[in-house]
Amino acid sequence: MKKLLVYMKTYVLESILGPLFKLLEATFELFVPLVMAAIIDTGIANGDRGYILRMCGVLVLLAVVGLVCSITAQYFAAKASVGFACKVRSVLFAHIQRLSFTQQDQQGTGTLITRMTSDINQVQSGVNLALRLLLRSPFVVFGAMVMAFTIDWQAAMVFVVTIPLLSIVVFGIMLWSIPMYKKVQQKLDKVLSATRENLTGVRVLRAFCKEEEEERAFNEKNDDLTALQKLVGKVSGLMNPLTYVLINLGIVALIYVGALRVDAGILTQGQVVALYNYMSQILVELVKMASLIISITKAVACAGRVSAVLDIAPDMRGASCAPKTPQPGGAVRFEDVVLTYAKAGAPSLAGVDFAVLPGQTVGVIGGTGAGKTSLVNLIPRFYDATQGRVLVDGADVRDYPLEALRQKVGVVPQKAVLFQGTIRENLRWGAPEATDEELYAALDAAQAREIVAGKPEGLDFPVAQGGRNLSGGQRQRLTIARALVKRPEILILDDSASALDYATDLVLRQALRGLPDKPTVFIVSQRTSSIRHADKIVVLDEGRVAGIGTHEELLETCPVYQEIYYSQYEKEAK
Repeated sequence: MKKLLVYMKTYVLESILGPLFKLLEATFELFVPLVMAAIIDTGIANGDRGYILRMCGVLVLLAVVGLVCSITAQYFAAKASVGFACKVRSVLFAHIQRLSFTQQDQQGTGTLITRMTSDINQVQSGVNLALRLLLRSPFVVFGAMVMAFTIDWQAAMVFVVTIPLLSIVVFGIMLWSIPMYKKVQQKLDKVLSATRENLTGVRVLRAFCKEEEEERAFNEKNDDLTALQKLVGKVSGLMNPLTYVLINLGIVALIYVGALRVDAGILTQGQVVALYNYMSQILVELVKMASLIISITKAVACAGRVSAVLDIAPDMRGASCAPKTPQPGGAVRFEDVVLTYAKAGAPSLAGVDFAVLPGQTVGVIGGTGAGKTSLVNLIPRFYDATQGRVLVDGADVRDYPLEALRQKVGVVPQKAVLFQGTIRENLRWGAPEATDEELYAALDAAQAREIVAGKPEGLDFPVAQGGRNLSGGQRQRLTIARALVKRPEILILDDSASALDYATDLVLRQALRGLPDKPTVFIVSQRTSSIRHADKIVVLDEGRVAGIGTHEELLETCPVYQEIYYSQYEKEAK
């Protein structure tokens, strides 16, 4: 929590004024029993209606001033807590963006989303409550005790006995509840994780008729959570009855002592009523304080989880300035590259060594899990090679500023990703100043003009989140067009034509070979038809290079390539 409090610096004034106005409210509240005592002892006892009305006016005035102070305190507390949460959320989001893919994979997307949403919301709530009640409740408790002593010290001894007993009950239950609430939160995380997983894969579940099985698994987690919540609820539910028993016993004792002292002429009836009101105030504030501490404990736990993400130092940093490149744009070389993912038992790539000349088209093929995507992900530094080097234009990719390196590379991922907005806005991601003519040129090359032409809005057609209002093939072609608008020196197509028919795929490849900028193109594909005309084909097998050459050369020399090709063209094999 301490690490996050640095973001409260902007709201120091609000953090002071919020508790201050809350203390003012509490101060006015402490005077109410004294006014009531005066009404009873003076106004009612003497039948002075004018005095009673004046004192009632004082009560109304105290209530109005207290209300104004309370609203003002709430305003400052809300302003500070909301602003603080907004700042933390922005800092956390920016930090996550700087983490490498490896670090993001280790944390998990679901975990990071939880930290960004529910955890920060819980911290915000804790800060709000702390600013409003952390000082108020103890102030009222001790203030009521002090005021009781000013009335009569002997009667106030009841407070001295009752308050410690109340504190033992309240804080004892609270100390038991805090770790249990942490367990509840952990089980809740499991339920939320199961929910997220099932909603994400709902189509797969229904396709395999796994609804009932997943319902049973979910119900087990949910029942486990419910059972623990019931246990915590039962123990926490003891707080109110026990505190009320103790406070009623204290009130009985207070009335008994007060009655004896009234008979003795030491106390008045109004003073006994005032003592009763102070006892009630203490009860209310102790219960508030217990709930407050539980909320703050939850907030501190959530703040710790947020701080843990912020403590992760990005392990991928770019150079401060671009290196001098001895080779023309688009040259790529892998030098004895080894890539081992975090917590992986074996390397995903090993001993990869080959060079690509500027303007060449390179096909990358291999079985599932052969390391095709891992290979091309090393070029824009989505991951760093564990051993060896990846060179772009003769310079190590680690020597580039990340932005400069990725500006040279256009990537079309396996899963076509579009963002909410218009087609024009999506296409301009890599080139914000691109003209409509440039956009249409990229659409033509990507065989996507018909998509835009078929929409009444044209380039202004609204794209839903994730591109849900477009087909898989349309999304793929638009993502290819987006990469082409950028006019990269190196274009990576990571199995990005899988949703296209063979005819469209063929025309697309022909268009790519005719691009005026002549980028170096990496085509990752499971289809031999997509790469057979490439200048160079890299065949991967279990992370190692099984062969490099043209289609014809590999058919003669590479058994792995032969197996892949003939599995797709059995008639030719015969």
